[in-house]
Amino acid sequence: MLTVVRVHLPSDIPIVGFELTPNVFLRCFDTTVTTDDVPETSPLDGHFLCYKWYRVHSDTTSVEVGRSKTYTPTADDIDHVLKFECSVVDAVTKLPVGQVNTLLTNRVITAATPVPRRVIRVDGMGHLDLDNRMTSLGTFTVMSYNVLSETRASNDQYNYCPPRALSWPYRRQNLLREIVGYCADIICLQEVSSGIDGCATFFRRDRFSHVKKYEVEFNKAAQSLTDAMIPTTQKKTALNRLVKDNVALIVILETKVDNQPVDNLGKRQLICVANTHVHVQQDLKDVKLWQVHTLLRGLEKIAQSAYIPLLVCGDFNSVPGSAPHSLLAMGKVDPSHPDLTVDPINILRPHSKLVHLLPLVSAYSSFARTTCLPFEQHKRRLDGGTNEPLFTSVTRDFVGTLDYIFYTADSLVVDSLLELLDEESLRKDTALPSPEWSSDHIALLAGFRCLKSNSRH
Repeated sequence: MLTVVRVHLPSDIPIVGFELTPNVFLRCFDTTVTTDDVPETSPLDGHFLCYKWYRVHSDTTSVEVGRSKTYTPTADDIDHVLKFECSVVDAVTKLPVGQVNTLLTNRVITAATPVPRRVIRVDGMGHLDLDNRMTSLGTFTVMSYNVLSETRASNDQYNYCPPRALSWPYRRQNLLREIVGYCADIICLQEVSSGIDGCATFFRRDRFSHVKKYEVEFNKAAQSLTDAMIPTTQKKTALNRLVKDNVALIVILETKVDNQPVDNLGKRQLICVANTHVHVQQDLKDVKLWQVHTLLRGLEKIAQSAYIPLLVCGDFNSVPGSAPHSLLAMGKVDPSHPDLTVDPINILRPHSKLVHLLPLVSAYSSFARTTCLPFEQHKRRLDGGTNEPLFTSVTRDFVGTLDYIFYTADSLVVDSLLELLDEESLRKDTALPSPEWSSDHIALLAGFRCLKSNSRH
């Protein structure tokens, strides 16, 4: 017969509006263990599972609130503990067999609800209706977001954030709600692995099909570089400096229109999306620049093989005006740039190699190029010298821009942008992360339209 071995709830902080789904571990007749559901309509070994949810009141009385495996807390549950019961039932007699397994949650809380960020058309037409978005051929949205890894979200580093709001179960659900709410067609996330630097790229399967992916492992590139250029006596030092476990993920997607991938000329439309997380250490300016240059060289090879729009997204851990940002935005680094003075193992020489021919433009600079009055408040959230956001990360010790969405301006045009936040609204909770915003970065999102094919030179 079936036996319930263990019942476990992935999130121990129930939040109003967020679905709860316990993991129920079953031992079957053949001693195998499974987490598969066994409903009354499909009994196993003559038994099925019965579920019940209760709201527990302060006087220990309980009110039944659900009879399915999943339950979504409501406003009525706030400040109450929830109890989940799972029992094995005989399919013939309909009577419970064995003991009833139960678990109790923490008290139900309500998540903070920040004012929704609007998506703004950059042609001055105002708010973009997400429900009717992207109906024209070759139009799509891309989001880039460093979600703050569970490993880095420590109470020591972010002691201004309430521990409850800093816990991963709370942040995971809050981040998911935010990300899903943006309805992006392509999502580039950073800090998603069990470590710090993992990248993940998602796409809507009804909009795109996957063609190919490339994983840029900077560690392997570092090994190749040291083998080819670094003297034997310096190889260990060079590897210690260059090997930082950062990665970049390059994905080639094919657009779908009525399930047929085509572009403006009736040919199939490909889009290349790069997603990266550059090393964070500020004193390793040479490593940051080398990582960005390595990524751009790989993207240039892809661009040379076919006409394909490119998007370069991620957390570059580089402020506007830094050497990595200059390389991305200007296609070169001035030989007199102060960042180039940090190069102890000579990986940046000759400086003349620090160039690329991709026509990259930062998506958020489109706000600066608009002339309509409604855009004045958005322009005020840009740095007048660089046309980049004043910040994409706000902590107690740092305010600045580290995240970007770059695009090739000969093949794409910006259609819309997710509005930026003002620092004052974030400072009411000291900084990020906060109960409202669950990362120390803010999400960036841009809508694009594909231009007709031209030869890229």
